[in-house]
Parts: sequence; C-alpha cells; structure tokens
Amino acid sequence: MVVLTTPRLQLRGPVPRDLDAMFATYSDPGAMKYWSTEPHATADITQELLDRRIAAWQVAPLNFQITMGDQYIGNAGNFRHDEIGFMLHPDYWRQGILTEAMGAIIPYLFANTDHARLTADADPENHASCGLLRSLGFAETHRARNTFCINGVWSDSVYFALPRPATLR
Repeated sequence: MVVLTTPRLQLRGPVPRDLDAMFATYSDPGAMKYWSTEPHATADITQELLDRRIAAWQVAPLNFQITMGDQYIGNAGNFRHDEIGFMLHPDYWRQGILTEAMGAIIPYLFANTDHARLTADADPENHASCGLLRSLGFAETHRARNTFCINGVWSDSVYFALPRPATLR
C-alpha cells in the first residue's frame, strides 16, 4: 500500500471510513464554490465518488486522501490523464497543507507515471488555487471562457502546466 508521509500529513488511498469526512467536505458550499459540480446534497453522492476512488486506487494509486491522524481532510493527486487536482475542507485552508501535500505528491507522480507534464485548471476567481499552482512551479498556458456551468452560472478556466523535471526524463 502506497502511503506518503510529510511532517503533518499522511497521504494514502481512499477507504470506506472516509465517507463522513468526505461528505462534510463535498457538501460544504465554500469548499465547492469553484468545483465543477454542485455541493453534494446527500452522502449517497459522496459514497459513489468514494467507491470510484477506491476502485481507481486499486488500478493506479495516484489520487491521495490527505489525512491528519488518519482523519480525512481533503484529497489531491492525479485525476485523469496528466491532470492534477485538490480539495481541502475549509477548516484547513491557509495552513500550507496543500503546499505540503503537493510537495510530496508531485515528485511521486513524476516518478511513477510517464507524464511529460502535469496539468491543472482553476477558476480564475479562485486566487488561492491559482496562487498555489504558481508556487508549485506551474505556469499558466491559456484561458478559456464559459468552460462549465453550475446552477445556470458559467465559469471560466485558467490552465496550468508543470513540465517533467529534466532529471526525470
């Protein structure tokens, strides 16, 4: 079983006991403000997501649950193709947790995939996520308007890329 450890965090695969804490995150309007889906209305929706993540982890352990003391507080990693993403419960915002988590996950992804680069996208209004990506070395590649619609409101996207380090080519 793959587990990455940082000074404050354990980054591990998803497990059934994560459901309640995941639902608390994915049902939180603040956490979901810039996400590409609505907040989860029921734990059943989160259960479906958790089941998909558990199944995906068995095939490719690339999308980690962020935990403190084995309590789920968010997730981060490689979601599809070369795209990374992250989610963190608002109680843990502005504490450097995603910087710490991604500092362990990015080298792991480059060491365990053949991706020439990692990509990410964010709503340009999500200054925290855009700032995090830039601080991790991601560079903006382009922008697009009206990329997704939630409850009749269209949002734009800014796209980022981080090339594979030359030492890992």
